[in-house]
Amino acid sequence: MARREETEQEAAAPPSTEPEATLGVGMVGYAFMGAAHSQGWRTAGHVFDLPMRPALAAICGRDRTAVTAAAERHGWAAAETDWRALIARDDVQLVDICTPGDSHAEIAIAALEAGKHVLCEKPLANTVAEAEAMTEAAERARARGQVAMVGFNYRKVPAIAYARKLIADGRLGALRHVRATYLQDWLVDPESPLTWRLEREHAGSGALGDLGAHIIDLAQYLAGELLVGVSAVSETFVRERPMLAGASAGLSGVASSEARGAVTVDDAAVFTGRLASGALASFEATRMAAGRKNALRLELNGERGSLAFDLERLNELSFHDHTEPAATAGFRRILVTEPEHPYLEAWWPPGHALGYEHTFIHQARDLVRTIAEGADPVPSFADGLQVQRVLAAVEESAEKNSVHTPVQL
Repeated sequence: MARREETEQEAAAPPSTEPEATLGVGMVGYAFMGAAHSQGWRTAGHVFDLPMRPALAAICGRDRTAVTAAAERHGWAAAETDWRALIARDDVQLVDICTPGDSHAEIAIAALEAGKHVLCEKPLANTVAEAEAMTEAAERARARGQVAMVGFNYRKVPAIAYARKLIADGRLGALRHVRATYLQDWLVDPESPLTWRLEREHAGSGALGDLGAHIIDLAQYLAGELLVGVSAVSETFVRERPMLAGASAGLSGVASSEARGAVTVDDAAVFTGRLASGALASFEATRMAAGRKNALRLELNGERGSLAFDLERLNELSFHDHTEPAATAGFRRILVTEPEHPYLEAWWPPGHALGYEHTFIHQARDLVRTIAEGADPVPSFADGLQVQRVLAAVEESAEKNSVHTPVQL
């Protein structure tokens, strides 16, 4: 009876007058990744019980009309046309960088030096030197209590996070092989326009940095160890494309009828590697695989079993336990939608699938909790730097006729 009276008193009590803690977010960039990150910030606090509520304070872009429209569409309170002004705002405590790679270092370092937390899209930078400078700035900021995270959002797929747990728990035993491919087809048409992703000065590299960065990070994350050397080939199949008429939309845009420009990045990269344990790895990244839309696939083989994942079926894992009797053993489908699985305690009943956009919601959740707890970010700028060093080793190997190239550690 006493417990019932206590509950009734709690129900009758007035709501707390203490203001809810907020984390003011300012985002630089408003196109494809800007829309995805906006979804994450807008939704995370409505789904998960967070120690701070993300507040969409301001979004920044150079085109006043376009960025104002983006602010209205995605729920941002204000729009800026100068990223320096965004960093200087008192209502911004975290700067989210969704721009092309050539501006990552300048914006991230300035934001960290201004006392802001930072989230930066992958790949971390266009060069190892830029990534090193960003990581050094992040380490100085960490000593002041700031957090800097790199946006490898596919780590936040529940099936990927659960695969990491199975591997860490020893379900595969010692690893023998890692296979990773990321195949897209949006550049198969030679008349697709020359967007910024096809220009080295803006993108750093092509399919290698855009897609390869993801599968390098995932391979190392799942394996729990680093690549120590690579041997690579790369190719640019279409070396000249129509210039872009107007702004790009998503991954493409409208081509100019006359002017053409040079493609200065790779269309595809294929490479092998060796992990620190001696396990072998193979990677393929291309934007020229006809019929493949967003086909990121991973398979890991160990002495005790195997795991496989396909992003186009992102709520599933294929798992083989090689310790079971041969008569009944085989790959089985794990539907990763149970509340016991990573991130799924706050979502729908079992069997109700999640999608691509949820990775950004989970990314926002993790970053808010990391900031509130004063914990180290995962993945950190140091993780992004390490991936950048692998990308550099791949490019060096491809330039030297596939010679085996150590990865700087």
